[in-house]
Amino acid sequence: MEGAPLETENFFNSEVLKKNGMNKSDIVHILISSFQGSYDGVYVADKNGVGVMVNQAYSKITGVKNNELLGKSMETVVKEGIVSESVTLKVLDEKRPVTIIQTVRGKELLVTGSPVFDPGGAISFVVTNVRDISDLNQMKNALYQSRKLTEKYLSEIEDLKKRELIQMHLDGIVAQSQEIIKVYHLARKVAKVDSGVLVLGESGVGKEVIVNYLHNESDRADKPLIKVNCGAIPKHLLESELFGYEKGAFTGADSHGKPGLFELANGGTIFLDEIGDMPIDLQVKLLRVLQEFEIMRVGGRKSIKIDVRVISATHMNLEEMVDKNDFRRDLYYRLNIVPIRIPPLRERKADIVPLAFYFLNKTNKKSKLNKRFHPEILQFFEKYHWPGNIRELENLVERLVITSDHDEIHIKDLPPNLLRGLEKTTTEKGKLKEILANVERKIIKEQMEESRTTRRAAMELGISQSALVKKMQKLGI
Repeated sequence: MEGAPLETENFFNSEVLKKNGMNKSDIVHILISSFQGSYDGVYVADKNGVGVMVNQAYSKITGVKNNELLGKSMETVVKEGIVSESVTLKVLDEKRPVTIIQTVRGKELLVTGSPVFDPGGAISFVVTNVRDISDLNQMKNALYQSRKLTEKYLSEIEDLKKRELIQMHLDGIVAQSQEIIKVYHLARKVAKVDSGVLVLGESGVGKEVIVNYLHNESDRADKPLIKVNCGAIPKHLLESELFGYEKGAFTGADSHGKPGLFELANGGTIFLDEIGDMPIDLQVKLLRVLQEFEIMRVGGRKSIKIDVRVISATHMNLEEMVDKNDFRRDLYYRLNIVPIRIPPLRERKADIVPLAFYFLNKTNKKSKLNKRFHPEILQFFEKYHWPGNIRELENLVERLVITSDHDEIHIKDLPPNLLRGLEKTTTEKGKLKEILANVERKIIKEQMEESRTTRRAAMELGISQSALVKKMQKLGI
């Protein structure tokens, strides 16, 4: 309450006070000592639960007038529906302070009743203070709505990620591991701008796949994507291939001249693969193209403006080549504005099995076959270190599909050199039975995470639910 309660006759029931041997000053003393400085509503009842005092704050908060409470027992007040339940009666019954959520005229209130004991230890009065928590409930509802909205946004983001992953698979991109998904997220950002990109990674990791993705996601997707392997073209021909030549530029030149690959890529993208193999003298001319966006044909006298996005790639360590003066530092910085490193297959094990199935389906379709993998060979794929990366995996799967005698591809179908490596691995890691158990355990765990129930998982795995449950118990899942 604000200071002392009002000493107005309307706020006291004199007859009830006299019956209890009290006067107004006694009540004022109780209230001041108990709730000095309180802004809460205050209601006081005697030992029989009859209202003897109510302050203005109580009436303001609850909307209940003082004459509806004073002189009435709380049992009557509850029966009349003024309050949902009485904290006063609970205090008289339990003889201790009690706090409840009370509804008064449809409004939720936080109500605390405190007993006042006489010298003999009996309750003489119950003092109740009331606090409006409707604002608190509104805040709680607002917080709940905010959380629901946040969950909705997070769900939509997750759906977008899943759709993006599905789209990658539709485009022939197999990406399950976090390592390669990060690469594609970076590639998607870079695709929308024309900054130079240097794709780094070992031979066979799929650098060309990333380049295709960069081009297809860019605003140049409807223009040409020209690919050049700088290591496959003889050095003395590379300049004329890149920049073209005029008629009569050299012996054997076409009589009409020939546009170079940069001109053919105009408006689109040119991919300079194995850029580390480019001769040092040609690097100077490439740098000028990247700076001026114009080329000059071999034997030509005028510059030709071009609009080309340049993406380069290498498996070499260009920084070391720069230190050894085998690669121009200024060209390296121009090409390396945004580096994208593709991790080797051994660092992205989550992609190995999906890739193997992708190549299996691809080869089956091409060869009109219906081969499948035995689980043990999938275990081998995950253990193998893949020095040739994805290219090695693709070639091995195609070889196995074509050369295996049965529809199911087994470990014994592997080439002899890989079988020797497998024997060594098996000796070091444990018996084949243990390897197969690990494969089964992995497949069942992944299927259960996706299916959620044993019934659905068993259906997807092609076994009965009881057989699946027994396997799970046996494998400790």
